[in-house]
Amino acid sequence: MNTKNKQADNVTMSEGGLYSLATKGAKDVIDIATPRVIAALDSMSKPDDRFTIADMGCADAGTSLDMIHSLLNRVRELNPDTQSTVIYADQPANDFNGLVKIVHGQTQFESWVGKVHNAFPLVSASSFYLQAVPDQTLNFAFSATAMHWLSAKPCNITDHVHMVGAKGEEYDAFAAHAKSDWQNILSCRAKELKCGGKMVLVNFCRDAQGRYLGNTGGVNMFDTFNFIWLQFVDQGKISDAEYRAMTLPQYYHTIEEFCAPLNDPQTDCYKNGLRLESIETAMVPCPFAVEFKRDGDVKKFADGLIPTVRSWNQSIFRAGLDSFRTEQEKTAIIEAYYQTYHQMVLDNPEGHGMDYVHAYMTLSRR
Repeated sequence: MNTKNKQADNVTMSEGGLYSLATKGAKDVIDIATPRVIAALDSMSKPDDRFTIADMGCADAGTSLDMIHSLLNRVRELNPDTQSTVIYADQPANDFNGLVKIVHGQTQFESWVGKVHNAFPLVSASSFYLQAVPDQTLNFAFSATAMHWLSAKPCNITDHVHMVGAKGEEYDAFAAHAKSDWQNILSCRAKELKCGGKMVLVNFCRDAQGRYLGNTGGVNMFDTFNFIWLQFVDQGKISDAEYRAMTLPQYYHTIEEFCAPLNDPQTDCYKNGLRLESIETAMVPCPFAVEFKRDGDVKKFADGLIPTVRSWNQSIFRAGLDSFRTEQEKTAIIEAYYQTYHQMVLDNPEGHGMDYVHAYMTLSRR
């Protein structure tokens, strides 16, 4: 297995529906994007008798159920004879068994399946790094809080766990890899979309004020990650090599970086007709921090915040531990890490949280 695939395989969200249960904020982000989705649909030609939708980077699909339901209902309002297909795509290590149960309403999540006439769910074994469906298959594509993950880790960061703390050549390596990934993602989507098709992407970003996920004026979440792991190095719980291997393969684009390939006539996506219709940034408050400000229950705050953080970074941190360690040793280290973070929030909750900072984009294929 090559390095690129191996690294992508390490990126997994919590399984068994735990991702959507833990990430209330991710659902809030999609709910806020739903009017943009409906507006994009309304700006298209009347749906034909066949309409195909893709949700890319869907994790367990729980966070987007309501949005997909609204989109399907609107398609039927525009053309009651339309038969719709919803294609769920994520990377190969995704918990597709859990996804199928959630989509079919076999968990605590309320699904659209069985409630929208002539709407059919399918699962793609591909990912958004690749072309997931044949040329000109999709009428509509959607992705939220997914495309900040890189197809591979360009390098380890010497003194931080995330590119927001990288410097010099290490930062440049992340920026270059992210640029290539983004152009490739757009090129794939341009091929998949039918002419006249639309796409709404909701991606983590660094906004004009320099804000990004977990860094909106309080305690910097990524610096907290880094601080705890450095403590573990000093305490001999992990090695220097393990600390460096825990670098998260993510990149948060600026608005200028998102727009660049869509405005360049020389890029493949532009040549294939993909155009940016609109882009804006918005911050969605951390739901656990909002509840804490309202009710002052610090334990409830910590009990909500840490699982949502854990749901998306645990697989990477665990994969950074040396292969010579037993699974029991790895579990003990990971548990100690999140317990330490939990205690930090209990001891001094002010400023902690995970506000979501996204770029909301509408694109079309001409």
